[in-house]
Amino acid sequence: MIPTPDAFATALPRARLAELVDALVEQGWYVGEGFIPAELCAALHHELGAMADHEALEAAGIGRGQEHALRRDIRGDAIRWLDRESQARRQYLEAMAELQQELNRALFLGLFEYEAHFAHYPPGAFYKRHLDSFRGRANRVISTVGYLNPDWPADGGGEMVIFAADDPEREVARVRPEAGTFACFLSDSVPHEVLPTRLPRASIAGWFRRNASLGGLVDPAR
Repeated sequence: MIPTPDAFATALPRARLAELVDALVEQGWYVGEGFIPAELCAALHHELGAMADHEALEAAGIGRGQEHALRRDIRGDAIRWLDRESQARRQYLEAMAELQQELNRALFLGLFEYEAHFAHYPPGAFYKRHLDSFRGRANRVISTVGYLNPDWPADGGGEMVIFAADDPEREVARVRPEAGTFACFLSDSVPHEVLPTRLPRASIAGWFRRNASLGGLVDPAR
C-alpha cells in the first residue's frame, strides 16, 4: 500500500544536517542511512516503477548541451527529470531546499538551484567511474543521491563506490542502494561509480548548482 501524502515527513533532522555538513568539510562526502523517510521513499519508488513499466523514461547520456551523447558502454540507466507534479516529488524537493539552505548557511556556498532526476538501472546496468563536474568549468557544486529500493539484498550489486579525492584509485566507501540511504559529495573532486546491478535499482540523483557562466554564456542546468 502506497502511503498518503499526509504520511510523508518533510523536515530533515537537525542533527543529521549537522552531521552531513561536518562530513563534507572533513572528507568531501557523506553517507547516511535512514536519512530519507521510509514513507516518502516508498511513494517515490512506486512512481519510478510506474514510469519504467510505461516506458516513460529516457536513456541517460553523458555530457551536457552540444556535448551530450549516449554511451551505453559508460552508463546504462534511464532517467526522468524531477518535477513537482506529485506530492511525493514536491516533498523530496522541499527537503532538498531545506538542505540547500543549511549548506549555504554553514558553508557560504552560494547555491541557488537544485536539479534532480529519477534513475532506473535495469539488471546488468552500471555507470563507470566519473566526476559530476570539472573544477572551474561548470556550476554543479554538491551532488546528492537518494536511494529508493526497500530490502536491498547483500548480493544485489548496484553499489556506488566513492573514491578518494586525492587518489582516484583508492576506494573510501561503498554504498548499498537501500531505501532511505542518502549520499552527498563534492561534485568536482569526488570520483564515484555505480557497480553492475543484479536487480532493478531505483534512486534520485541531484545537484546543487551555483550561478556561473562558460565563455560568457550562462552555464546550462542540463
